[in-house]
Amino acid sequence: MIGRLILAIGNIYSIIIIIYCFLTWIPHSTSGVMGDIRGFFAAICEPFLRPFRRVIPPIGGMVDISPIIALLVLQLVVEFLARLL
Repeated sequence: MIGRLILAIGNIYSIIIIIYCFLTWIPHSTSGVMGDIRGFFAAICEPFLRPFRRVIPPIGGMVDISPIIALLVLQLVVEFLARLL
């Protein structure tokens, strides 16, 4: 029961991270509805992504693969916790 809840929360957070990554590709301004939406997702995702960005530099100075690594780590931890509980 608790394992399924942990898996569900992990999957929802993974989807949120993926949506945030797609939002970073869209040109934006810091004001308006889009800025508010982007700020909301940034507030949720950046605390988790920041440590990965510190360790993993962008490829070619532009391509940030840290969200991919962060998602892999998230899924490994979620799977481990779900099996443990």
